[in-house]
Amino acid sequence: MPDQIPGTANTQVLEFCLLGGIELRGAPDGVSDQLLAQSKTVALLAFLVLSPDGRFQRRDRLVALLWPELDQAHARAALRKALFVARGSLGPDVIASRGDDELAIAPDRLRCDVLEFEGACERGRLSRALEIYRGDFMPGFFLPGCLEYERWVEEQRTAARERAAAASWALAQTFEAEHQLSNAGSWARRTVRHAWDDERVLRRAVTMLDRLGDRAGAVKLYEDFAARLRADLDIEPSAETVTLVNAIRSR
Repeated sequence: MPDQIPGTANTQVLEFCLLGGIELRGAPDGVSDQLLAQSKTVALLAFLVLSPDGRFQRRDRLVALLWPELDQAHARAALRKALFVARGSLGPDVIASRGDDELAIAPDRLRCDVLEFEGACERGRLSRALEIYRGDFMPGFFLPGCLEYERWVEEQRTAARERAAAASWALAQTFEAEHQLSNAGSWARRTVRHAWDDERVLRRAVTMLDRLGDRAGAVKLYEDFAARLRADLDIEPSAETVTLVNAIRSR
């Protein structure tokens, strides 16, 4: 029988989704909404569920991440409140304790799409990995004043983007080798969407599209990329990239 959330009639496995949005699947709407409205509880769960190998985390590490503005007594009280919300929503056994000072997500109590995405990439199940990858890690999530936590979020976001881009590019190369040119071009474009500010990725994709005979598509991909660089970063593409695209245009 699937895991049941203590205190509810729900029998679905809980899944904490952090790619392309933040969702709690498998919990009743009211329970999910209550938890997701608590940004520090969401941040705590995300950090714990993505701790390597389910590693226990010390409370002093967690309070420094999430309540750096508070003294130790008040920060620990805030952590206890967040734990109360999490356990009240997900069940008392979802967060395990080791001694008085260490916490972790209990084994097999909370699935996470990030872990499933990483596992699929590692096993070479690239199409499945890219089905799971719905977009950026925790998009739009922000904790004012929690600079170390924000750095952790950005590291996770960058790592997930890089995995998605690498998986897309591997599929593009596979389809090109199999002479499935339309699929190869599609995955090359998707690679650039995952790494929209990386000109090396763009140049590889543009070169592949040109090689596949889609020169118009190569130029369009560059133009879209350049427009986003200008809009988001206020910079122009490098001379190397411009030279490559001008050569394609001149043929």
